[in-house]
Amino acid sequence: MADMGAFRQAVVEWAAGGPGDPARDLVATAGVRAVVLLEGPSDVAAVDALAARRGRDLAAEGVCVLPMGGAMSVGRFAGLLGPSGLGLRLTGLCDERERGYYARGWERAGAAPGGFFVCAADLEDELIRALGTTLVQELVRAEGDLRPLQTFLRQPAQQGRPAEQQLRRFFGTKKGRKIQYGRVLVEALAPDRVPAPLDDLFAAL
Repeated sequence: MADMGAFRQAVVEWAAGGPGDPARDLVATAGVRAVVLLEGPSDVAAVDALAARRGRDLAAEGVCVLPMGGAMSVGRFAGLLGPSGLGLRLTGLCDERERGYYARGWERAGAAPGGFFVCAADLEDELIRALGTTLVQELVRAEGDLRPLQTFLRQPAQQGRPAEQQLRRFFGTKKGRKIQYGRVLVEALAPDRVPAPLDDLFAAL
């Protein structure tokens, strides 16, 4: 929905120090009722892919999926959008190392605790473990990235590391690759293999 895209952009500009009126005005016209706060675009790609698989149009449901450009911004976004700001329901997904940022942001915004869901390391790690490294390597081959992966695995720093960690690191070695595989890995999941944090997020929407 165009209005939801406009709302998302207005919020990002507001959080960067711009005026808040455009976002306030768009809440009603876009029908926004909830916001999913995510660290960045690779998480958005995964959430969008799972929504598509489950036949859900989150924008039409009044859910704004919003990448913040880093977990340390969560306090700012939660304050603007949650109970102390626009009064929208907050939810989100974060890495274990970001739990503290989210918890403090939720508390300062007056949001109900437990409204965000935590990945053990990060979402890529959750997806790799859910699929298994053999299938993930097959997906890398299908995407035409087998040769770059083989080159990456020959690097001294990768010797002796678990395959899950190698693949997770590989996805972060090229701009846009984490976004690409956020979608690819989710699309390859069996319905009963969706990682718990991602599944729980959708159950809360």
